[in-house]
Amino acid sequence: MPKHLRFQDAKGMAALGICESLLLALADLNVLTEKDVRGLLTDVATTHNEAAAGSQTPEQHQAVVEIVQRILAGKNGLRH
Repeated sequence: MPKHLRFQDAKGMAALGICESLLLALADLNVLTEKDVRGLLTDVATTHNEAAAGSQTPEQHQAVVEIVQRILAGKNGLRH
């Protein structure tokens, strides 16, 4: 795999890991409730699911939906 593609993948994984950690921290600090976090993640999944229909790259949107669904199921979004 070319170096620039590995870097792109790494940037996405880093962003996902940071966001997951932030959501966990915000919930632990009672800034957001678990319901708020789940609602936010559900909104992300819904938005990308709808965007897939009109996209030239629907597989990217569907991949986002799958990752968010893993997180909602209590799994780490970075591990498969």
